[in-house]
Amino acid sequence: MPRLGPYKPSSDLEIDEETPITRQEVKALKWSFAATLAVLALFMLTIIPADGLLRGEVDPETGSRSFQPFYDSLVPIMFIVFFVAGLVYGIVAKTIKTDKDVADMTAKSMSTMGMYIVIAFVAAQFVAYFNWSNLGSVLAVKGSDGLKAIGFTGGPLLVAFIIVSSLVNLVMGSASAKWALLAPIFVPMLMLMGYSPETTQAAYRIGDSYSNILTPLLPYFPLVIVFAQKYVKKVGIGTLISMMLPYAIAFALVRIPMLLVWIWAKLPLGIEGPIYYTP
Repeated sequence: MPRLGPYKPSSDLEIDEETPITRQEVKALKWSFAATLAVLALFMLTIIPADGLLRGEVDPETGSRSFQPFYDSLVPIMFIVFFVAGLVYGIVAKTIKTDKDVADMTAKSMSTMGMYIVIAFVAAQFVAYFNWSNLGSVLAVKGSDGLKAIGFTGGPLLVAFIIVSSLVNLVMGSASAKWALLAPIFVPMLMLMGYSPETTQAAYRIGDSYSNILTPLLPYFPLVIVFAQKYVKKVGIGTLISMMLPYAIAFALVRIPMLLVWIWAKLPLGIEGPIYYTP
């Protein structure tokens, strides 16, 4: 990779040897795949028929039943599919012997979500009180009027929002929590300035993406350090941030002009994703 130079492993480095896949694990994988197909087939029976359980009311324009119940059930459907696949694999591979093993594995997996759940709870309280106080509307109207008065519009405005997003990223790791904090203020503000919510979110994602690896509050930051320490034992927070800083700057210098050129060319951000908003 650029800047990293030739890799010279240290003498005290413990190199993990690849363990061969056993016949039991191959058998478990096949059974897990078969169970996944069976579950998907069952769900297809509730979707494809016109009178399926996950079909909605008849659309008067098309004359067919809508798929809205299926769309609303995507999260539990995905949970069931992956849970069944993992459960069958564990049982056949004999890593799951009792229901206690299932509970322990589930608890271990969910423990990594603890920080996100705490942040989401606090963010939910903030959003609720923010909506109750109507501060979002006040800040949006006053902020947009002030920006128009000083002539701060167009590209510089979006670049400033990208920088704000990247700075918030340094003190808050969760992308959804940051969006919950920034969206109530900046989405209506930029809509009043003539930009669609899609444009605001695209600008936010640019600021969020290039500075993700620079914040120790990123939920996956410890995981990145652990993987890096497999090859260089002395890698720490400072080492990783200093190593990734040039990449973050390069990403910013490429992605910000890309968005500005996209807006200048008036290209849509996606299907029914306009750049500008017309009240």
